[in-house]
Parts: sequence; structure tokens; C-alpha cells
Amino acid sequence: MRPTLIPTLETERLLLRQQTMDDWPAYAGMMMSEHAQYMEGPHTMAEAWGLFCHDLAQWPLLGCGALMIDNRETGDCVGQVGINHGPLFPEHELGWLIYPKYQGKGYAYEAAKALRSWGFGERSLATIVSHIDPGNYPSRKLAERLGAELELDPDRPGPEVLVYRHKK
Repeated sequence: MRPTLIPTLETERLLLRQQTMDDWPAYAGMMMSEHAQYMEGPHTMAEAWGLFCHDLAQWPLLGCGALMIDNRETGDCVGQVGINHGPLFPEHELGWLIYPKYQGKGYAYEAAKALRSWGFGERSLATIVSHIDPGNYPSRKLAERLGAELELDPDRPGPEVLVYRHKK
């Protein structure tokens, strides 16, 4: 497979773009806080750095990865959305995180919908799932709003994860 260039996607309110070192402080702050509880956190700085690098490294290796989410009007980075793959993910996995002060504004829905469309369209992915902690009710609700359905007996990275399947 030829490496995929990292796309830049636009929605009505958002710009989804490649991450830069300027994104590290806010990302690290989130991943090292209690807000990362549904992402196997809080993480140490070393773990957060590994995740940050993983999100970027997937692009040349696997043709997918994470994009930062910017509010087009303000320029503020509000979070991240990504399609993960590789040895830790049985299928392509759509995930999102929104920094606490930007939650509840529909950014995750808008960004996830755009990247999912890119994955099914531009990348011609056969399947996309979302792995969600059972206690993360906002993400479960978002997956359902996106039209994903909870699978009862899926292939998953661990027994503590719910799998929501997205439809083309």
C-alpha cells in the first residue's frame, strides 16, 4: 500500500488537519488528566507522548491516523478525531476526543461524520467501528447519533470495550 497523504478536511464549522507540536500541550494536558478516564487514562507524560506520536505515525504506515479539530471561526483547536488501525485494532476504528471546555457543542459529531465519510469514500474502507468504554455514555450516545449499532459479539481489543459498527 502506498502511504496516504494526510488529508485536510473541512466542514461547515471545522477544519480537520495534521497535528503539529503546537498541539502537544493541550493534548498532553487532556491525556494526563481525569478527562482521559475513558481512554485508559490518566496517562503519564511518556504514555501521552507515545499516543501523540502513534496518532501521526499511522498516516505513512497505514494510510490513516488522527486529525486535529480546529474551529474555523476562532482558530481554536477543540480536540482530535482519528481512524486507527494496525496490530492494536482488529478493524479500522473511528475515535474522537474533545477538550473539556469545548464539549457539548457538536464538534465531535461533525468531525467524526466527516472523517468517517472520508474513510468510506476516499480510502474505500470496508468496515469502520468505534471502541467505547461502557461507562462513556456521551460517546455511546454520539456513536448512536452517527447511526452506528452496538454489536453483541464482536471481535474487539478487550472485554471492557463496546464495539459500535458504522454503516456506509
